Amino acid sequence: MAKTTLLLMMGGSGTRFGADIPKQFVEVNGKPVFSYIVEKYDAIKAVDNIVIVCHESWVDFTRDWVRSLGLACPFVVTAGGASRSESVKNGLTAAAATAGPDDVILIHDATHPYVDEENMQAMVDATRQYGGATLGECQYDTVYRINPDTKMLEAVIPREAVVSGASPEAFMFGTIYDIYTSTPLEDLDKFTSAGALALAHNIPMKVVPTNLINLKITYKHDMDVFRKLFHDYYF
Repeated sequence: MAKTTLLLMMGGSGTRFGADIPKQFVEVNGKPVFSYIVEKYDAIKAVDNIVIVCHESWVDFTRDWVRSLGLACPFVVTAGGASRSESVKNGLTAAAATAGPDDVILIHDATHPYVDEENMQAMVDATRQYGGATLGECQYDTVYRINPDTKMLEAVIPREAVVSGASPEAFMFGTIYDIYTSTPLEDLDKFTSAGALALAHNIPMKVVPTNLINLKITYKHDMDVFRKLFHDYYF
């Protein structure tokens, strides 16, 4: 029977965040940010297994915390690599112990501190139909193209043609695993996301629109926004 695995990416060191610890481990109401994401996915019927990728220095901490949550899903924690791409590759390799080629894998970045429970089954279904899918936030404000050097507006981009990439991205496991394990790391590192890599390999990516605000925690003020405005909204 086909299964779905969550691959939670949280291997970054948080250099831009500027705190003593990586942002995914900052506590909000007594719990690290990543734990809220893990608990939400554990409660979703569409998810069967969880693989967490974190910095090697935080593997034991993460494993102990997840054990304390008493998850229903089996989980593993593995160390990331020197780059985002290597970390994804490590996570896929760990997932290969239980995931088959016809399974779906959801790749969620822990800097996106939310879980769209309502659309998760739609993500899985779209992936099985098209080969890949991504959660996307539609744009309702006017969207411009600018000159990156002068910062001057050049044109209006029809907002119906633009979405903000959200988490997770989803793929058929066998396809994305083969790409990551057969492509040299220096080539993988040219891509900013698994979705970008998938498009380069002609994998269709269906957008599943989300109604959630696509918050990304990069800097300290993003964490302040999460704490004060969105923690209760998301979790």
